[in-house]
Amino acid sequence: MPGLWKTPGVMAAFTVLVALLVLIRPRSGDSTFRWSRDGDWFTIPDISLPANGIVWTAVALCLLCTAYAAWNARAGRKTPLVLVSAFAVLAVSGFMSWAVAGKTLPVVGLLAGALALAVPLVFGALGGVLGERAGVVNIAIDGQLLFGAFGAAIAASLTGSPWVGLIAAMIAGMLVALLLGLFAITYWVEQVIVGVVLNVLVIGFTSFMFSQVLSENSAALNNPPHFPRLEIWVLSGIPVIGPIFFRQTVLVYMMYVAVFLVAWALYRSKWGLRVRAVGEHPKAADTVGINVIATRYRTVLLAGAIAGIGGATYTLVSVPSFGREMTGGAGYIALAAVIFGKWDPIKATLAALLFGFASNVESVLSVIGSPVPSQFMLMLPYVVTIFAVAGLVGNSRAPAADGVPYRKG
Repeated sequence: MPGLWKTPGVMAAFTVLVALLVLIRPRSGDSTFRWSRDGDWFTIPDISLPANGIVWTAVALCLLCTAYAAWNARAGRKTPLVLVSAFAVLAVSGFMSWAVAGKTLPVVGLLAGALALAVPLVFGALGGVLGERAGVVNIAIDGQLLFGAFGAAIAASLTGSPWVGLIAAMIAGMLVALLLGLFAITYWVEQVIVGVVLNVLVIGFTSFMFSQVLSENSAALNNPPHFPRLEIWVLSGIPVIGPIFFRQTVLVYMMYVAVFLVAWALYRSKWGLRVRAVGEHPKAADTVGINVIATRYRTVLLAGAIAGIGGATYTLVSVPSFGREMTGGAGYIALAAVIFGKWDPIKATLAALLFGFASNVESVLSVIGSPVPSQFMLMLPYVVTIFAVAGLVGNSRAPAADGVPYRKG
């Protein structure tokens, strides 16, 4: 099958790119990887290895993975996810070793920052999974993130409480979701078009409010307090794991809970069964007494609230204040995570973490003075997104009624 050859093709392309790094611009010296931070129970020694040796070893192993993937494709079998994951780790290790030759890479800081940057992507992806599982294509994730950030900034600035800002962000996300539901569910408008229009509408509205209102009253309306970083007792002291997962803000801990709850509810609860039923076969669901319209509305509103929490990350954690178009298209990357994760909350979360890692690589390499051009690093998250969705997603099937309006009778 031609589709089976996409993954080996993408793997071969990445392998060639990593090899070209050494051939075109070889680096001398050792790559040092730092694994410990202050506050750990004990210190893990830094690991220094020859940069070129690591890269060529990674290239050789990537070639073996690519050959095995091609052998599977020729035999008519899918490439195992474990193999794709191993290939990704090897390719990233080779690239990072080349990039930090002669310098020290703080691995824990890189991964902790990647997790923090992935928070809005994860919440957006969870919202996208819920909406599409109920049969509504949620292109408006970016608008929900942006409006959530806007609402959080104003509410937190006025009240002095980031918790009020978080609630306002959820309401803002629900408002965008309500408009999506109104046009897509009630009036049967093409859902992709509605989503794009809503994104443009939110960008226009927030940009207008920023220039006409927030900029003139920044101290009162655009100076939100931030959530502090919370260290979980005992767990935060575990080397590597502790600083990455347990020295974060409350929104990261909420993300852990949200991923678990969405995954459990979607597959283990009666509510989740109904949501999946209206997304796969709404007429059959209606026949057994499920209110398709109400279920879709409730799910889309919940998805908007979850995406709104992701938007709050920008103004209550990441940056000092709200800025024009500050999400930078993160909603579209979250939508790509939904597709890459095959409409599964756990897999979509892992995809969002991958894209968050790609985003943080640029920051870390620029800090340590890597020779990688900044323009290339800025486009890296989007390149990874395109390659992942186009080449590594494999054969996947969206919910059968995804994007199809339900007309009763």
